[in-house]
Amino acid sequence: MNMTGRTVLITGASRGIGAEAGRIFADAGANVVLMARSADAVAALAAEIGPKAVAVSGDVSRFADMEAAVARAVADFGGLDVLIGNAGVIDPIAPLAEADPEAWGRLIDINLKGVFNGMRAALPVMRGAGGGTILTISSGAAHRPLEGWSAYCASKAGAAMLTSALHLEEAGNGIRAMGLSPGTVATQMQREIKASGVNPVSQLDWEDHIPADWPARTLLWMCSEAAEDLVGQEVSLRDPAIRQKVGLI
Repeated sequence: MNMTGRTVLITGASRGIGAEAGRIFADAGANVVLMARSADAVAALAAEIGPKAVAVSGDVSRFADMEAAVARAVADFGGLDVLIGNAGVIDPIAPLAEADPEAWGRLIDINLKGVFNGMRAALPVMRGAGGGTILTISSGAAHRPLEGWSAYCASKAGAAMLTSALHLEEAGNGIRAMGLSPGTVATQMQREIKASGVNPVSQLDWEDHIPADWPARTLLWMCSEAAEDLVGQEVSLRDPAIRQKVGLI
C-alpha cells in the first residue's frame, strides 16, 4: 500500500510491534511520529528511518502528552491520518489477592486510559480533516481470563470496547476504527511472560510466537481499501484467512 503523504502516529514505538510498524509504514511512504516513554530508543529509531520520522517522548497515560504528540504530527507534517494505539504493559502478573494496587492501576492507566487519551486527542484533528483511521492493539486476553493477568485482561477488554464505541460514534464522521488481535508475538513482553511462569502462555516455546513484523504489516493492510469490510471489527491474526489476505502465508 502506498502511504505517501499520509501521517501516522504510533504509541509504544520504542520496540516490538510499535517499532516494526514505524519501519513498515515509513517504507510505504508515510510520515511517522514515534511516541514512547523511552526517549533515547525512539530517537534512535527515528534516526534509523530518516527524515520521514520524528520522535516524541511521552506517556500515553497523560492526556497532555498525547495532545502534544498529535500537535507534533500536525506541526511537522500538516495533519494526522492514522493513529495506532499500541502502547501497553503486562505487569503486574499476579493473582488478584496478591496484586499490588498501584501497579494494577498503572497498567490500566497505560493500556486502557492511554487508548482513550489517544482517541480523544486525535479525533478533533481527524474530524476536521474529514476522516482518519484509528487502530487499537487488542489481544485474545480481551475475551477470556488468564491466571495472573486480571489487569491485562481487563484493560484489553476495555480497549476493545472503546474501539467499538468509537466506531459507533464516529463512523459517520469518516473515522475508521478497528482492533488487531495479533496472537502471541516474539517481543520483550513475551520474555516477561515467560519469566513469570504463570498460566499456559508462559509455557510456550519462543518458536511458537509470530515475528513482530507480521502485526505491523497487518496494520498497514488495515489502512487499505482491502480491509474496508472489517471496519468496526477486531481482526485476528490467528485467522488463516486474514494471514492470507495480508500476504503472510
